[in-house]
Amino acid sequence: MRSHEKSRPNCSEGSHSFKIAVAGNPNVGKSTLFNALTGLKQHTGNWIGKTVGSAEGCCRIGKKSCTIIDIPGTYSLLTSSPEEEIAKEILISPELDAVIVVCDATCLERNLVLALQILELGKPTVICINLLDEARRKGITVDTRLLSERLNTPVVGSIARKRGGLDELLDAVGTVIAEGTVIAEGTVIAEGTAGEGGAPYKPDAWKQKILEADAKEYVERAEQICRGAYHVNRDKSDRADRLLDCLFIGKKTAYPIMAALLLLIFWLTIAGANYPSELLARALFWLGDILGNALLSINCPTVLHGILIEGAYKTLAWIVSVMLPPMAIFFPLFTLLEDSGYLPRVAFNLDKPFHKCRSCGKQALTMCMGLGCNAAGVVGCRIIDSPREQMIAMLTNSLIPCNGRFPLLIAILSMFFIGSHASIGATFTSAVLLTLMILASVIVTFLVSRLLSSTVLRGMPSAFTLELPPYRPPQVGKVIIRSIFDRTVFVLGRAVVSAIPAGIILWLMGNLHFGDISLLALCSDLLDPFAQILGLDGTILLAFILALPANEIVIPIIIMAYTSASSLTDYTSLSELKELFVANGWTSVTALCVMFFSLFHWPCATTLMTVKKESGSVKWTLAAAIIPTVAGMVICAITNLISLIL
Repeated sequence: MRSHEKSRPNCSEGSHSFKIAVAGNPNVGKSTLFNALTGLKQHTGNWIGKTVGSAEGCCRIGKKSCTIIDIPGTYSLLTSSPEEEIAKEILISPELDAVIVVCDATCLERNLVLALQILELGKPTVICINLLDEARRKGITVDTRLLSERLNTPVVGSIARKRGGLDELLDAVGTVIAEGTVIAEGTVIAEGTAGEGGAPYKPDAWKQKILEADAKEYVERAEQICRGAYHVNRDKSDRADRLLDCLFIGKKTAYPIMAALLLLIFWLTIAGANYPSELLARALFWLGDILGNALLSINCPTVLHGILIEGAYKTLAWIVSVMLPPMAIFFPLFTLLEDSGYLPRVAFNLDKPFHKCRSCGKQALTMCMGLGCNAAGVVGCRIIDSPREQMIAMLTNSLIPCNGRFPLLIAILSMFFIGSHASIGATFTSAVLLTLMILASVIVTFLVSRLLSSTVLRGMPSAFTLELPPYRPPQVGKVIIRSIFDRTVFVLGRAVVSAIPAGIILWLMGNLHFGDISLLALCSDLLDPFAQILGLDGTILLAFILALPANEIVIPIIIMAYTSASSLTDYTSLSELKELFVANGWTSVTALCVMFFSLFHWPCATTLMTVKKESGSVKWTLAAAIIPTVAGMVICAITNLISLIL
């Protein structure tokens, strides 16, 4: 059974489980090939450094079960970035039975440099020339038979995302494993390595020999191998890519286009989510009434009814109704930009301002990841080689609002600055204001990065290589499926897990009284003097504190606090919600300060735990919480002071 069929084999099944690594340069389609072989859904993206750790899956070659390992992309076996160290460690492991080296057919000569180094390990190796469809589109032809003769190892062409060539690839892997070690003719062989009379493999001897070889030798060897086997029609190749790059990374057009694309995504998200959110809210609250009546009909205790329905269920219903429609639109749109190859251009454009901040241009990619989930953005900081710059990126990632904060920002913009009606003009204005808020968060990220690099994380920016991948037509169907199941469901699931206990705690706090005042009101009153300095009130500040598990529950907490935790049922429209807020003292200044504080405050618990795991330090985890909070408090206090003066 081939791995790309629907059923997935168990790695423990069969008489023996082979271990096969999938290696290659960044952005050659390794993870796409891995998914096609194993039937798994390792996240793929058309940008550099996407894979920051190894992933494992299973497939079969004949009756043998195989473990397929997707390792981080690397340009050489001699570099020392974290992901390349992982790749090197796996490739030199004596437990590895074979290697599939994935090469991009559109830039084969450069990719063969790594392939030649891997061939010198003496392990059974198959070269997979991927992206043949893109090569044909650019007028490139590849003679895989001639390449196989020159490399003295099987060379198989593939189109991984269309599952083309997978059968031939697995057959070739099975053949090289059965035949044993294959060494490329003419390559530099380390004395004593496997492949020379069956001598045991010695990683140290191999590494020393590679160190003695000049990089130019590999480049020249790759050019010799490709000569006559790799043909490029220069008139056709890269013409479209060059035209697009004139727009997307041009000096005069790059930044306006970046802002315009962000605006377009937000406008489509807001315009498309309004009506579905309202329908979903009405349906879920209607279902809640039915469930509540059913509990009362069986003489359910009032306290239990309040905890389950007024607390847990209605908080959950609110979060699902306001989060699901925007996420179901935002994530696919953002993933389409990622899949098309635009995100590396964003990093290219932002490299100069980050360099001025003494930081790394790759931080732009982690910022983009943070728009979806700050925890994912923190993990993505592994792609930055410098530990100093990696720490700066981790500490500032939560200054970029994650998707969980968008519902609050959109709701307040609609209520206080635009109007609750969903006209084209109103939604466009809302998108413009939201885009300006995001751009403000980017500016603050620059400022804080510069401050950190000048104080506690001093140092000069390091140089890095950023490869601009070719533009690719997005796989719309796969993008929608992947973004919904891998991103939307994940983020929504996290919010749901947080919403249920939060709703219970809120109801209990609202109904546990000390004299004539509830515990919720008591806590709000204690925080109110300080919150007033920030242009907020005690209830709003308490809502942000209690929403530490997930930002998505801030508004439900505010509503339940203002209504003495009685119910969320009567506030399914923005106009009714605005009336509630205004009745509790909100002004346009309050709304503006709430949006600023939503942009800049402590990260959610998941992000903080991720920072702790990635940094291994409680000190830096506390810094990751304190830095955005101080920034938010300063901005809110200044905004409130200006309003009082004017």
